Amino acid sequence: MRLQKLKTYFLLFRVTLSISTFTFGGGYIAIPMMRKYFVYKLELISEQDLLDMAAIAQSTPGAIAVNIAVLVGYRIAGLKGAIISCVGTVVPPLLIISLVSLFYQAFRDNRMISAVIHGMEAGVAATIVDMVIDMGQVILREKNWLLTLIPPFVFIANFIFNINVLFIILTCAMLCIIQTFIKSKKGGALS
Repeated sequence: MRLQKLKTYFLLFRVTLSISTFTFGGGYIAIPMMRKYFVYKLELISEQDLLDMAAIAQSTPGAIAVNIAVLVGYRIAGLKGAIISCVGTVVPPLLIISLVSLFYQAFRDNRMISAVIHGMEAGVAATIVDMVIDMGQVILREKNWLLTLIPPFVFIANFIFNINVLFIILTCAMLCIIQTFIKSKKGGALS
């Protein structure tokens, strides 16, 4: 039993360290990688659980990649799993930033490194588009009209009408709270 826990802890550390080391572009890039490993390859959590954790990670303060790693680690192995996943996610950026700060002048002026970074931006954009499509498909399968209509209305409100993002977020949160309240009342009346 103790050996199984150690294997789980090592697995969490190895996977989160690997994801954090080889994904550039922030937390939104970590989500598809976590789905690949924790949902499909290892089958430790469901896709719906990961989407729920992604929503929570986005709404809590801090880096999304760290937040979702902590939530996944906690779901799989409790508090120790959360701590191990957090450490595995934080170590690579900490080391990379320390290294870059030591050689900042050389990195800033190097055309090859600049070209590599621009190339990574294209890969990050493609991964984000893939994640948006996957998450959109899950929302459409739920047949929840509010969640289906929110993304296009948010885009129109912000991009076309230039409505403040804070107002959009608060409005969407209120709509979701109202919908949840109505559904819980209907569910309570049926039971």
